[in-house]
Amino acid sequence: MPRIAKPLNDTQVKNAKPKDKEYNLCDGKGLMLRVKPNGTKLWVFNYSRPYTKKRANISFGTYPPVTLSKARKQCLEAQELLKQSIDPKEARTDKDKQEQSKANNTFEHVALRWYEVKKTTVSPEYALDIWRSLELHILPSLGKLPIHKINAPDTIKTLEPIAAKGSLETVKRLSQRLNEVMTYAINTGLVGSNPLSGIKSSFASPDKKNLPTINISEFPEFLNSLSSANITKTTRHLIEWQLHTMVRPSEAAGTCWDEIDMENGLWNIPASRMKKKRPHTVPLTEQALEILEIMRPLSGHRTHVFASHNKPRTHTNSSTANVAIKRMGYSGKLVAHGLRSLASTTLNEQGFNYDVIEAALAHIDPNETRRAYNRAEYLEQRREMMEWWSHIIYKNRSKRG
Repeated sequence: MPRIAKPLNDTQVKNAKPKDKEYNLCDGKGLMLRVKPNGTKLWVFNYSRPYTKKRANISFGTYPPVTLSKARKQCLEAQELLKQSIDPKEARTDKDKQEQSKANNTFEHVALRWYEVKKTTVSPEYALDIWRSLELHILPSLGKLPIHKINAPDTIKTLEPIAAKGSLETVKRLSQRLNEVMTYAINTGLVGSNPLSGIKSSFASPDKKNLPTINISEFPEFLNSLSSANITKTTRHLIEWQLHTMVRPSEAAGTCWDEIDMENGLWNIPASRMKKKRPHTVPLTEQALEILEIMRPLSGHRTHVFASHNKPRTHTNSSTANVAIKRMGYSGKLVAHGLRSLASTTLNEQGFNYDVIEAALAHIDPNETRRAYNRAEYLEQRREMMEWWSHIIYKNRSKRG
């Protein structure tokens, strides 16, 4: 019959002295105090591993930080695991890995992984704007927190100073981006729920403002200002190019020579450069082709039509047109993107087909059913419409000054 160990008491544990060789004091049920020659006292649990039945030891820590009662509590927990055929040493390893994983998965690290996916679905300029907004407003206070410790009160507290400045549109965008990061964390198994799903409702909604633009009656004066403005030739023709092609500022600034099909009079923009990540073809009018011929001696040997003056291997900044328009005296009255609005309004007022106009603007129909059945690009109709629009630009140039 196996000998049953007599349980230890606190005095025995405290008074246990080191010897030349380490020895054990048994408390029973597999728990023992191992006393080493250097005086260290270590709690050890000896058990039979599930399935293999091989003997193994697991440490519960040193005495006195781990008292006799604490060691016994750990012993009971280990025995409960063994009843479920769970190896306590493997369970501890798994728990340590989980805790380490939680510590490593900070909000910043998770946000960066989300961003690597997100930037494949938006334009490079917009992707940069997304990350910069997180770097500026979110990461300083929340970036080092483990993703599972992100909560609504702390996040709202982070956003409140931005809202207090009246930057409600920024708060709205940050709330959206924060929720996208948390949804990514859910989908990758890092958290079980999204505590930020309702933070948007904690702030007032921003007033919806249309981008500043001018009407057609002000167009001749704008063209006159553009003609006489103290800006570079590249910038002037960049703005004209955007006018004639009706594209977004970033798409115009990034125009590449190899995207141009001179023979067929087409500009084929790849999906990677489009906001909606869908390729877009622009019929080029005679006036648009003339702009390319003017730019050829300046940048024909470069990758980009509107090459940067300081860094000619890349294109001019997407904000270049905006800066120039502002310096022309149109601050608060017109932005580069507003040139698209001017074209859209004018074409709609002239009775051009709405779908053709939307196709020219590379807009995606919000109605999913309608979008699924209406995949036509209206290329020839757009060519006719663009020629009319280029003629209007030319006509208004003749009215100026």
